[in-house]
Amino acid sequence: MKAYLGVDVGSVSTKLVVMDENDEVLESLYLRTQGQPVKIVQDGLRTLGEKLGQYVEIAGTGVTGSARNLAAVLVGADAVKNEITAHAVAVSKLVPGAQTILEIGGQDSKIIIMRDGIVTDFAMNTVCAAGTGSFLDHQADRLKIPIEQFGELALRSKNPVRIAGRCAVFAESDMIHKQQLGHAAEDIIAGLCEALVRNYLNNVGKGKDILPPVVFQGGVAANTGIKAAFEKALNMELIVPQYFSVMGAVGCCLLAKEAVRGKQTKFKGWQAAEYKFQPTSFECKGCPNLCEVIQIYENGVLIARWGDRCGKWSNAVVKVG
Repeated sequence: MKAYLGVDVGSVSTKLVVMDENDEVLESLYLRTQGQPVKIVQDGLRTLGEKLGQYVEIAGTGVTGSARNLAAVLVGADAVKNEITAHAVAVSKLVPGAQTILEIGGQDSKIIIMRDGIVTDFAMNTVCAAGTGSFLDHQADRLKIPIEQFGELALRSKNPVRIAGRCAVFAESDMIHKQQLGHAAEDIIAGLCEALVRNYLNNVGKGKDILPPVVFQGGVAANTGIKAAFEKALNMELIVPQYFSVMGAVGCCLLAKEAVRGKQTKFKGWQAAEYKFQPTSFECKGCPNLCEVIQIYENGVLIARWGDRCGKWSNAVVKVG
């Protein structure tokens, strides 16, 4: 059976998806990147290879995420796309007619405006940690509440307290202050959800025309408290798609399928999980830009370089894919 592999490597999470030719998801993995993107991508390849290796033939691969260049050389990618494109393609397939995509991941947040299936506007917040999954994880850990129960607890609140959510530091210190005043935990958590949504809409969604159907995705979409806070603030229902946490990888499968029409895939095979990849870097002193150049060795052979603005090093790669 022919299938397509999508890989989305972010700073907090790494997602891998395999779809068949009918665009049905065969397997999906959501892994913590743990600051080791090479190891985690290889772990994912190993797991998928063991499950599917004898049943499917990977006919195309696509990658996205902040580490997409690295992922591309690890797996041998046919399509390398930014996250906005990957998410928009996935939503167009799984939620036809969607006009707005709200995405909150581990380390960043995005809003994508679509009209007639085409991206017309977008914004990203990669600077402040407030409103991201990692901040919620941290607060759940600090309050000794399993993150899986965080949203349910928020829904029990009858009187959410107002939390200052302009940035992670203010939000956390205000939460501690409200705890010290004696507010109930569910009211504080519900207040935090509302603060994070307020922060998102005021910063990421500022000036955007948010029209239904609105899709809410990313790891935080599992949090029913945040979903409820969005619905309250926007006064409309949100759609959380089935594969909400791996939509970037889903989009990559679809993009890979399109990229390899009539072509041979560059996929290195499941055995790439056992290759020895070694990333190194150096500072180019060829001009005042002092670019930090990344280079990747595969089993001792240089296969890719990037990071230089002029192309001096990236265009002189010995072997690609």
